[in-house]
Amino acid sequence: MHYGLDIGGTKIEIAIFDKDFNIQSTHRTPTPTQDYSDFLNTVKELINHADQENNTTGTIGIGIPGALDATTGQVLTSNIPCTSGKLLKQDLETVLQRPVAIENDCRCFTYSEAIGGSAHDQPRVFGAILGTGLGGAFCINQSIYSGAQRVSGEWGHTPIAATIQQKYQLPLLQCGCGLSGCNELYISGPGLARLYRLYGGEDLTTPDIIGRYRQGENTAVTAFSTFIDMTAAAMANLVFTFDPNAIVIGGGLSQVPELYKQLPDAMKPYLFGNLVPPAILAPEFGDSGGVRGAAILGASA
Repeated sequence: MHYGLDIGGTKIEIAIFDKDFNIQSTHRTPTPTQDYSDFLNTVKELINHADQENNTTGTIGIGIPGALDATTGQVLTSNIPCTSGKLLKQDLETVLQRPVAIENDCRCFTYSEAIGGSAHDQPRVFGAILGTGLGGAFCINQSIYSGAQRVSGEWGHTPIAATIQQKYQLPLLQCGCGLSGCNELYISGPGLARLYRLYGGEDLTTPDIIGRYRQGENTAVTAFSTFIDMTAAAMANLVFTFDPNAIVIGGGLSQVPELYKQLPDAMKPYLFGNLVPPAILAPEFGDSGGVRGAAILGASA
């Protein structure tokens, strides 16, 4: 059996997969974020339970909201403070007594969609995660491309285009990463809510804003139209940078069908000559994509 773990700031989810990576069962538990020993023990208990339940010693792959330092192997993440700066892979392999694969959660999602997912027949796949944040990853011929410093695909922390900023007279907001004007601040779930407030709307959740957009409320229509235009401009930059055959959307906003209908045409003004937008695809595995990708990576650890 193959185990895929999605470790976030609030929960740890383990999914059990068979040899063909069909999901069999899942379990969730709160994430210990402050005590590292408690964190390691929690993961160990989940794995031990899975082993006992399936009468086997499963392979292990883990997706985390952060990165491993390319030089030291230390975890770099703000979502799980107790693991930041730690040699998590090495420590888990010691505790669990078997190889462990650890990768950024966006890369796990993209890897899953490139192998047996909605982009399985595409040689170059970009996974664009539009959720609480804006993450991404790139696969070439079903292999993850990490880059020299393991930051490939971090389009959320590229700046909004000057033409977009001037067109909508947007403020250059300060990002938690230390930069300003990052795309993540405008084209994510909270980003749409921020745009809605900038246009005079009240403080609403992203689903509520989308609901009002569908009802034709002027402020919501303006905010969502701006959101689509900004996302299209940022995705056009992905074409120039990565030239993918397909972009698979993940995260909570992947459930908004308007994105797939509107983004291809919205990208065209930002591409020159005979360039065409890549296919914009919904994920095959939904919320299970990340754990499935982690499990596939763990199988070859």
